[in-house]
This record gives sequence, C-alpha cells and structure tokens, in this order.
Amino acid sequence: MRVETTTDGEISRQDEISLSEIFSALQYRWLLIAASTIVSGILAVAASYLIPPSFTARTSFFPPQQQQSGASSALASLGALAGAAGVGGGIRNTGDQYVALVQSVTVADRIIDRFDLLKIYDEKLRIDAQLELARNTRLNLGKKDGLISLEVDDHDPKRASDLANAYIEELRALAARLALTEAQQRRVFFEGQLRQARDQLTQAQIALQGSGVTASAVKAEPKATAEGFAKLKAEATAAAVRLQVLQRSLVADSFEVQQQSATVAALQAELNKLGRADAGGDQTGYIGAYREFKYREALFELLARQYESAKVDESRDGGQLQLVDTAKIPERKSKPKRSLLLLAGLGIGFMLACLWVMRQHFAGRSSWRLGAD
Repeated sequence: MRVETTTDGEISRQDEISLSEIFSALQYRWLLIAASTIVSGILAVAASYLIPPSFTARTSFFPPQQQQSGASSALASLGALAGAAGVGGGIRNTGDQYVALVQSVTVADRIIDRFDLLKIYDEKLRIDAQLELARNTRLNLGKKDGLISLEVDDHDPKRASDLANAYIEELRALAARLALTEAQQRRVFFEGQLRQARDQLTQAQIALQGSGVTASAVKAEPKATAEGFAKLKAEATAAAVRLQVLQRSLVADSFEVQQQSATVAALQAELNKLGRADAGGDQTGYIGAYREFKYREALFELLARQYESAKVDESRDGGQLQLVDTAKIPERKSKPKRSLLLLAGLGIGFMLACLWVMRQHFAGRSSWRLGAD
C-alpha cells in the first residue's frame, strides 16, 4: 500500500496492483476457475452437436494455356484474315479468366436451377441463393503451377460432390461458347469465314453453270487470266481487312497503318489496271462468271487450310480444361470442428472465470478500504 498527501493536507491511500497479488487471488480460487473452464468446454462441445454437419467436396483442373500459334508461318499468306482472327504472340495464362467464369452469374444460375437450390437453401430470391452458393464455394488459383482448386460445402455429402462436378460441366459449356484461347478464337473466326465462303462459292458455281459458253468466251481462253485476277483480288481483299484491323487499334499516322494503306492502294491499282485491260471483254457472261467462281474457289481453299490449322492448334493448345481430380463423395465432415470448438470453449471459460475472480477480489478490497477510512 502506498500513502500520498494531497494539497489540502488530506491523506489518501492508493493501492498498488502487483502480479503476485493477482496470482495469489487466482490460486485461491483455482477450483472455481478449473470448474468453469471444464463446464465451458463441455457446453461448447454440446453446442457443436446442434450445428448441422457440413461436407466439403474438392475438384481441381488446369485451364487451357495460351501459347504462340504453331501456324504463324502458314498465316503469313493470309495476313489480313489472321489479324482479324486475333492472332497474338507470347504466352498468357487463362487461370484468372476461368476463376471469373466459375464465379459468374451465368454458371451460378445454371447450378441453382439444376439442383433446385432455392428450395434447398430455403430462399425466396435468386440473389440470396447466389450469395449462399458463393459462400459455400471456394476457389484457389495456384500461382506457380496454375492449378485451380474448387471446393464446395453442403450438408449432404453426395450433393456436395455433385455440385463440384457440376461446376466443371457448366464451366466447360460456357468456355466452349466464349472461345477464350487464341486457338479457339482463330478456329471460331475461320469457321464463320469458311461458312460464308462456301455459300458464296455455291452461288458463283450456279452462276457459272447458267452463263453458258459462247464463241467469244472460247476464243478469250479465260482460264489463265481468270485465275490471276482471282488471286490478285483475294490478296486485295485480305489487305483491306488487315487495314481495317490496324485502324481499330492504331492511330492513322502510325507506320503500320501507313504501310498497310500503301499496300492496299498498290493492290487496288493493279486490280483496276487488270480490270481496265479486260474491260472490252464479256464481263457478264461466261468469262465474268468463271472469274468470280475461281476467286471464290481460291478463297474457300485458303480459308479451309487455315481452319484446319486452327483446329490442330486448338487440340494441341488443350482447348478444353484438363481435369486433374474429380470430386468424390466426402467421407468425413469438414464442419463443425469439435476440437476447435472445445479449445475455444475452454479458453473463453478460463478467461471469464479469471475476470470474475479478479473483479470479486478487488471489489472486496475496495470495500475494506472504504471501511478502514
């Protein structure tokens, strides 16, 4: 105890709190502290049995990896169409894209409808079911290996595994529609171009068959000139498409745009020159139809080769995600963890008992001090 004198001459006592006094008070009531700690731990374990058990199903997969296309040299002959197809260099990891797809509303809605989660989660609004599903789903993207791990919690172990595997199925379906990889983008692009070229080739063939063969057409021997014109026209078309692609991404005065503009102008001038030289011929009859047919035929063959190259690149690229582990029905529950709840209950019980003992001790000492004064 420490005694101090105030400015008014009155004597006041100020108690000092020492560690030895605290330990002494706790030691005196150790039986109460121990009993409270044990009771708190028992209550925590008993409460864990009131919590519905949760099971965690886990699956993992590798997303398709972007890589530089092996058909780059083949695409050089179709520079404009290759540029329009979005050919890019370097290696890109699509892991973040696939994580975003798993977390998308589209995938969540498909799974909610597929498993009737509105009823299972006892939710009236779809947004609440989406939030509950998101809370029960965890994703981890490995920074070194690129492996994506997906875990789903549910009170039913079989439904937990079904939900995890359903994520993979819905992800594959959505990724196939979006065509995320460079090879997929090229394949989708050339697929559309090839379909359009096939229709135009069919129309040109019908026009050629209906044009007939005249005497002037036979004398003109159109085969060589028509094939040359078709090749030049295809090159001019490809160069024009390439210029449009560059203009969307670069400024007008950039070197690439100016160079491509000069190429387009040169090819167009040559095409116009060839057209003027043949202006006296029959452009609406057999010669014109034959020329159009050869142009469409050459373009179709070129697109067909590039389409096949894109399909090969897509298969080599791993256009689909590679499943590593299929979700199995979990045999053990993941929550609640009774060992952690027991430790938490013991710790809370011990702390509360110590605080209560100290409060009673110092409250009694304060009463004694007031009585002494």
